[in-house]
Amino acid sequence: MTEAVIVALGRSPIGRARKGSLVDVRPDDPGRPRRDQGAGEGSELDRDQIEDLICGCGLPGGEQGHNIGRVVSILARLDVPGVTVNRYCSSSLMTTRMAAHAIEAGEGDVFLSVGVDMRCPDTEAEYPDAPDTYNPRLVPGNTEEYPDIYIALPDGGERSPAREDSAVRSRDRYAVKEPERRGQSAR
Repeated sequence: MTEAVIVALGRSPIGRARKGSLVDVRPDDPGRPRRDQGAGEGSELDRDQIEDLICGCGLPGGEQGHNIGRVVSILARLDVPGVTVNRYCSSSLMTTRMAAHAIEAGEGDVFLSVGVDMRCPDTEAEYPDAPDTYNPRLVPGNTEEYPDIYIALPDGGERSPAREDSAVRSRDRYAVKEPERRGQSAR
């Protein structure tokens, strides 16, 4: 059986509630300060080897809502799906456990196990996923060419014909990516 190991780790600093140097940092910003800036960056890890990003979040809502695991994977420009796990106080621990199980089951070799937990006024809102909590880098017309990830389910089908060719090519690339990673023929 394959044995899973942790090869790099990092921890973000703890900020003061609603004040201090981190007050304007969004929880979904993959470039936010970390206590160990070398986490994953100093390793010889090839970003193309990453199978998925699993993000633990104790209270997914507000700025840390909207499937923050997917948001972080997009903002970090990783070519992985990204998923959010909620187990309250043990969410990040659960992501490490899930990644280890996936590796041991042969589902992949490299997973990012991350966590976020920021308490801000947005997480205490009556409607935690309100449009004013969207990351401005991911809304339509953003200047960094990120996709619009805040599409409501009924609207997704209406928008797809305009981007159908691009979407089909993207799905095709994704469909062959896994076999190519494993050195198998995709045909």
